[in-house]
Amino acid sequence: MKTVYIAMSADLVTPSHVQLIKEARKLGEVVIGLLTDNAVAGFQRLPYMPYEQRKVVMENIVGVKEVVAQETLDHVPNLLKIKPDYVFHRDDWNTGVLRGTRRRVIDTLQQWGGELVEPDPMPGITSTSLKQAIREVGTTPQMRLGMLKRLLEAKPLIRVLEAHSGLTGLIAETVSTEGDNSVREFDGIWLSSLTDSALKAKPDIEYVDRMTSISDILETTTKPIIFDGDTGGITEHFVFMVRTLERLGVSAVIIEDKKGLKRNSLFGTDASQVQDDVEDFSNKITCGKNAQVTDDFMIIARIESLILKAGMDDALTRAQAYIAAGANGIMIHSKESNADEIMTFCREYAKFDDRVPLVAVPSTYSRVTEDELSEAGVSIVIYANQLLRSAYPAMVQTAKSILQHGRAAEAEEHCLPIKEIISLIPERT
Repeated sequence: MKTVYIAMSADLVTPSHVQLIKEARKLGEVVIGLLTDNAVAGFQRLPYMPYEQRKVVMENIVGVKEVVAQETLDHVPNLLKIKPDYVFHRDDWNTGVLRGTRRRVIDTLQQWGGELVEPDPMPGITSTSLKQAIREVGTTPQMRLGMLKRLLEAKPLIRVLEAHSGLTGLIAETVSTEGDNSVREFDGIWLSSLTDSALKAKPDIEYVDRMTSISDILETTTKPIIFDGDTGGITEHFVFMVRTLERLGVSAVIIEDKKGLKRNSLFGTDASQVQDDVEDFSNKITCGKNAQVTDDFMIIARIESLILKAGMDDALTRAQAYIAAGANGIMIHSKESNADEIMTFCREYAKFDDRVPLVAVPSTYSRVTEDELSEAGVSIVIYANQLLRSAYPAMVQTAKSILQHGRAAEAEEHCLPIKEIISLIPERT
């Protein structure tokens, strides 16, 4: 009996998948190369179902002899092990990120006389259309809640973009670019207290009610959300924040180790800011962890030692204490124009026996690349305020143009056509 190899992510199994397997079965025994979460996340969105769940589904489809893990987008490692007589794949990978993968499959099969079979398109609903439908309907709090932890297991670096409204949430949700063998997009959404406050023309002092922003973004997106919890307030209040965010499906909260009236960290020592005692802040973390219901919700401790000129040793000491208190991540903050002190912290942090994911926010040291941060050990990069900061100058320019010319015609080149702005918002029935 000949062997037919089919690689797929099988996240949302449709009749087309079943028909593809049925056609392949006519040529021989079917082996499914099921892409792991790591493999899928390397070139598109993380699957809705984890690998083990997808594996159970595929193993129980009639006609499948075996399901093996495909660890990368590249088929070649599995092909060299299995040496199938045929590789079955829809004729939809001649362009885009899979074009190079197709070429390598053909070259590899030639080594033992194997053949690539590309059946004609099969009618019926596709997984792509299903995913689009799910995106339009939305997701559940439970599905969204655990997605950040899954991403941390599947990807070496998670890219998170600030959103402050339903519309900017759609940007973080949908904008992507295509590169070599991958589609780059944002993995999650950051709800910043700075941008929430600025949008309402209020100071960033834990004054603004942010529940409306959370609701708007939850309604228009499906990606995991990290919430800027400022200082978390007093411990007795923080436990209720944790319970509320967890119930809504927010994946994580980041709280900073300061006390008293909250002032934005980028003021540094120019504004009166007091760092919390290590013991008190550690207790707040522990109380927050004890308050949560699931294991999926994450509490990330933000260390302000470098901002407040308390020194590198203080930052490292606090990191160890916060991890011991139960923190699921450490955010190290800096307002320097370069990443030198961040990189120093990362090198020292790497020596810890007990580590949790490391978070960086390159707002002031924006020239550092994601690759450099990832190599230093950073797991999450948050672009914390760029959407609001870029929108404001554009709006001012448009307003000035209208004043200068006494009409709106000259400003139109800076504006999205009305038809396009309307079509951005899907109509749900």
